[in-house]
Amino acid sequence: MTTPTATPPGNPFPPEIPALEQGDVLTRDEFERRYDAMPDLKKAELIEGVVHIPAAVRWHRHGSPHAILVTWMGTYCMATPGTDAGDNSSIRLDMENEPQPHAAMIIEPACGGQAQISSDDYVESAPELVAEVSASTVSIDLNAKLRVYLRNGVREYLVWRVRDKAVDWFVLKKGKYQPLRPDAAGVLRSKVFPGLWLDPEALVRRDRVKVNEVLQQGLASPEHAALVTKLQQQRDSKA
Repeated sequence: MTTPTATPPGNPFPPEIPALEQGDVLTRDEFERRYDAMPDLKKAELIEGVVHIPAAVRWHRHGSPHAILVTWMGTYCMATPGTDAGDNSSIRLDMENEPQPHAAMIIEPACGGQAQISSDDYVESAPELVAEVSASTVSIDLNAKLRVYLRNGVREYLVWRVRDKAVDWFVLKKGKYQPLRPDAAGVLRSKVFPGLWLDPEALVRRDRVKVNEVLQQGLASPEHAALVTKLQQQRDSKA
């Protein structure tokens, strides 16, 4: 009779990392651990400790609007040294919140910006501007996410409500988000990024030419020139 071999103590195989699931309640560290183990998962967010995984992305409701918004922000950054824009980057806000907004813009740390880039290449603390293209996610974007961005000091928050053909642009003022009001020509002008001008009517009708035309007017303004000078002085003072 053969005596069975005793099983060595301990598990010789590392435990399987559980997959992220919609509605999981996790710490930020555990969220990142599971997210890193799922390279095929393109987007997941942790909002108030709860995991949110978006549905498949449609062209007219999201993909095309997203491209317009990112192009608008990227064009501004190309004309404004000391700023930077990112697309779908995870942001470590606090221990229960790591959103992955559709777009965000920062003043670079070397130029006095409030966000930092961590040693493992995450944005930490609040970007100056966060933007969301909102179709099926309006309820969370204008409620839970808005509160999270407000609490963590995101200075401006833009939501393009695609189905409603509307744009909400909020500015942090005295601890609250106030709607950004258009000028006499109907143009929205960023308070944090002088020269970042937006014609919301042109945006919602996907008029790329008009969106760019109004942005170029902002980039030619004295306020934008003053910002470029200020950012360069900030960089020089830290060199």
